[in-house]
Amino acid sequence: MPVIAMTQEMATLGKDVALGVCDALGLQQVRHEVGDVVAGRMHVKKSLIRRIREGKASRIEKWAADEKTISIFTAEEVYDLAVKGNLLIRGWGGTYLLRNVPHIPRIRVCAPMGVRIARLMERLETDDEDLARREIEVDDAARASRMAEHFDVRWGDPVLYDLTLNTERVPIAQCVEQVVALAKSAAFRETAESRALLVDLALQARARAALRSDERTAELDVDIAVRAGEVVLRGIVVDEREKSLCEAVVREVAGVKGVRNDLRTMAGGLSRFPQQPDSTARRAE
Repeated sequence: MPVIAMTQEMATLGKDVALGVCDALGLQQVRHEVGDVVAGRMHVKKSLIRRIREGKASRIEKWAADEKTISIFTAEEVYDLAVKGNLLIRGWGGTYLLRNVPHIPRIRVCAPMGVRIARLMERLETDDEDLARREIEVDDAARASRMAEHFDVRWGDPVLYDLTLNTERVPIAQCVEQVVALAKSAAFRETAESRALLVDLALQARARAALRSDERTAELDVDIAVRAGEVVLRGIVVDEREKSLCEAVVREVAGVKGVRNDLRTMAGGLSRFPQQPDSTARRAE
């Protein structure tokens, strides 16, 4: 079940490369669909998620959908789609999220800024070069910011990709041939081990999203590890109630075979937020 992760950069012709690869391998292309699912999970408009990811949302709009929650639900959807297979996913951090899965090639399609500006001007049917440049720069800045904030990596770092294609010099047909060849190569053949790893990563993301979705555990900082369907919870919570709640929520997640609860509680059930010293007591001292 082939899966390919590809970047999504404005005016690079990545769309054309993706369509060619999907036709050649019989894959479904996934792009805006991820955002639509995330919007549904968060009960906000689809357009809001797109505006936030494109760096065009106002401060007021951002209050309606925080980036951390978007990131958690995005990861859940990307991994679940990858488990189903037979798809090419463009953008949404797929090249980073799927980096540890040996059978999934990660592709970057790019082009020099000048070439991208010319292409966008043609697409928009405008001679306003500054407008085209601003559109690309805003889009690029939003992607760079998300990669840095969510994953602590530099957007465009070559080690994030297995193959980089410059569409200024490499024709679309040859780009498609190279991606197809890589996907079919022995180096990216799915194995039982790589499949099991992907399933565990998907379960980890699903468990994290479940905790985020439940208002009782949404703000808790819990580390989740998964191996062969067995989930391990680590971190610090206030008391036994929160510890039990986390375990109960995760046990209900589809695919969980067992839970080891290694969460620790604060001494004496202290509040998560340190209390300020009483001012009257300070004066009495």
